[in-house]
Amino acid sequence: MKTPIVLAAFGTTTRAMKTYSFINDICRERFIGHPIFWAFSSRQVRDFSNRNYNTNMQHPHEVLRKLKKEGYPWAVVQSLHFTCGHEFYRLIEEVGDCGIRTAMGLPLLHRPEDYKSVVAALMPHLPEAADEAMVMIGHGTDHPSWSSYVALDYIFRKTKSSGVYVGLVEQGYPTMASVIEEVSRDGYRKVKLVPLMLVAGLHFEEDMSGDNHSWRFAFENAGIAVSLENQGLGFNRGIVDLYCRHIHDALDVIPDNQGCRLPCSKISVV
Repeated sequence: MKTPIVLAAFGTTTRAMKTYSFINDICRERFIGHPIFWAFSSRQVRDFSNRNYNTNMQHPHEVLRKLKKEGYPWAVVQSLHFTCGHEFYRLIEEVGDCGIRTAMGLPLLHRPEDYKSVVAALMPHLPEAADEAMVMIGHGTDHPSWSSYVALDYIFRKTKSSGVYVGLVEQGYPTMASVIEEVSRDGYRKVKLVPLMLVAGLHFEEDMSGDNHSWRFAFENAGIAVSLENQGLGFNRGIVDLYCRHIHDALDVIPDNQGCRLPCSKISVV
């Protein structure tokens, strides 16, 4: 039997389901015959959705223990996080005690080639007008992986010399103030705000496009006109293809002889 693939997201409310469905359909096309499951690491989101929307969201260890009972010796767990931050390392810890050998697919941004692939996937969405910039806004983190966003910003500028900026909603850098200052200094009078997130959920509604203290509000106060992209990167085929390449990498470390059962706490991270 083919190795099951577990797509592991932090979780969000039902507004994300169309995004997850889009990702799920592509993965089923790419990995024919491999059972595909979803798991959500946020207990708060799981409990809220299961209680209010009659869903059956499960934690990664619940899914993996079920697969163990069904006789699978191996599973791929593909992280749908963007960076190797707190949530990713917590996921590694959580799947390590499930009685099943696990190959872990890395988050979106890991190798230099990943950054270049993300840039290539987003280039078609750049504004055509010379006086309009694109600002991609990520979640942010206090984990050292915040530097991934600076690296993405740098590689974008090496690919396209001007007009693209990366900023963060919460911890880390570049901050809202630093991005607005730079956009203003560079002379742009219009910006397109793009969620650098898998799903355009609560952060999009409140932090990016809200009425007070949002990025839209701050840019408009600085005299810069704003347009908004209301879809997260989970709807970008190039982004999903990159996750699929990480799944392929994880599958490649699994030995052909899956009948041998090795110590269950062993995790292969690729």
